[in-house]
Amino acid sequence: MDTGDWGFAILGTGVAADLHRRAIAANRELGARLVAVGHYDPARFAAIGAKFGVPCVNQEELLADPAVDVVCICTPSGQHADQTIAAARAGKHVLVEKPMALCLSDADAMIAACDRAGVKLGVVVQRRAEPLFQRIHSAIQAGDLGDLTLGVVTVPYCRSQAYYDQADWRGTWAMDGGGVLMNQGIHLVDLLVWYMGDPVSVQAFAGTLQRGIEVEDTLAATLRFANGALTTVTATTTAAPGFPHRIEIYGTRGAIQVEGESLVRWTLADADKATTAPPQAGMAANAGAGGDPRAISMAGHVALFRDFIHALREDRAPQVDGGEGRRSLAAVLAIYQAAGLI
Repeated sequence: MDTGDWGFAILGTGVAADLHRRAIAANRELGARLVAVGHYDPARFAAIGAKFGVPCVNQEELLADPAVDVVCICTPSGQHADQTIAAARAGKHVLVEKPMALCLSDADAMIAACDRAGVKLGVVVQRRAEPLFQRIHSAIQAGDLGDLTLGVVTVPYCRSQAYYDQADWRGTWAMDGGGVLMNQGIHLVDLLVWYMGDPVSVQAFAGTLQRGIEVEDTLAATLRFANGALTTVTATTTAAPGFPHRIEIYGTRGAIQVEGESLVRWTLADADKATTAPPQAGMAANAGAGGDPRAISMAGHVALFRDFIHALREDRAPQVDGGEGRRSLAAVLAIYQAAGLI
């Protein structure tokens, strides 16, 4: 078991990069330390380095730095596959932001490259690391909800036209890979497949109703799972001013409803036989990330980074490895295909 320090570097310097910076700092006691950030524009290196408190270099210099053990990839989604493969070939472990790639063949190439290099690959779908969602998973696995029959995912977010206009890659198929489902809804889709399995049949509709972008801003889908259970997934970035997402799981012996990161209801028909005690219901959720992408709770990132560091120390797979990260991507792409988007 390795108990030494782990040098982290971040490729990309936007909102996601700041979340990674803070998560690294929060795990300092486990040996995590930020040693570099990477950017493509040398004219900005000095300002970016001052902001992050470490040297800012180009990708090649970052990957060649022996002080870098782990590369966090926080660049536009269309760059994730090539950068992950390059990092693996340089012998670096990788934590890549969602979506891990824009197609399944790229996801498979990323997994294969990390396997060949003997490095860890983790995917940042951080809600799996949050205690509430882990407790729900434990209850479902233990059968506390009985046979699952219905799921409901609702993502009533708001992203203004200005949000998309601030970067040329936003809202494009080539670099964003999709709209509200790929970029915002994938976190809830990830919980859905973790709880209910991989969908076996999908029907969907999607449209670009309000935003001047290539990809969808509104989508509705119905998924069928192997046991016959059905789930609806609805998502939009047009619901001003933005509202908290919801995930609901129903079974023959009970149901769990969550809004934002707050438990709304955990009701079982046979509560005295439950194996997992429900947490206290939370306070009413605010819009959070529904209205502002910078309003994401740090708890999941901190916990996911902590698990990744323990995976490095114990030489085991991280909680959300490449194979698990691929599952939510596959579900999103199946929905897009059913909606005629790809």
